[in-house]
Amino acid sequence: MDVFVEPRVGVRPADTSPSSVALLPTIASKPVRIDGRRLRSERTRQLIIEAFLLLLRESTHMPTAVQIADRAGYSVRSVFQRFPDLHSLHVAATDFALGQALASGSNDIVGDRKARMRGHVEVRAKTCEEWLPLWRALVANRGESPALTQRIRCARETTWKRMEVTYAPELSALGDAERVNLLIALEALTDYESWARMRELHGLSADQARAVWTSAIERLLPATPF
Repeated sequence: MDVFVEPRVGVRPADTSPSSVALLPTIASKPVRIDGRRLRSERTRQLIIEAFLLLLRESTHMPTAVQIADRAGYSVRSVFQRFPDLHSLHVAATDFALGQALASGSNDIVGDRKARMRGHVEVRAKTCEEWLPLWRALVANRGESPALTQRIRCARETTWKRMEVTYAPELSALGDAERVNLLIALEALTDYESWARMRELHGLSADQARAVWTSAIERLLPATPF
C-alpha cells in the first residue's frame, strides 16, 4: 500500500537511472551548487502546510487563504504559487499527516500480549489526539474529491493492517469470519470519534482514555496461544 508522505525540506529522492548516473560529477569536478531558491520554496511550502494544520486545530471551520497566509507569514500569492487551490493544500497536508502517523507506529508490534497491546493503544491514541481536527476536516470536505477519498481509504487500510500484525497471535486462533468481525470491532473501538467522545464528551484525560481502550481490547481479544 502506498502512503503519501510529504518530503522533508531539502531532501530529494536519488535518481539512479543510467542517464542520471552518467551525468554525476567525478571527484575532480566542481561541487554541485544547491539551488537556494528551490530550498526556500520547499521550506515555504512546508510552513504553509503547518499553518493550515495549526488553524484546523483551533477551529472547526476550514481556514481561508488569507488566514493561512497570515499564520505562515507569507502573502496569499505565495500560498497559491505553491498550491493551485485550497483543495490541493488540503491533500498535501493530509499526505504529511499520514506520513507522520505511519512513522510513529514502527514499534507497536513487538513483545508479549501486554506489550503489543500497550504499543497499539499508545500509538493510536497519539495519532487520534494529534490528527483528529484534520481527520474531521478530511471526512467533512471529501465531497466528490477522489484524492481525499483515497487518503481516507489509505488511513483506514493502514490502521487495519497494523492491527492484523500487532494481534497476529490472537487472530490466528480464530476462523476467517470471527477474525474479520474482531478486526471490525477493534477498528470501531479505536476510531477517531471514539477517542473524541472520551476526551470531549466524557471529559477523560488522555491516560484515562487509553486505559478504557486497553481494558476493552483485553476483553475482546481471545486468549493468546502458546
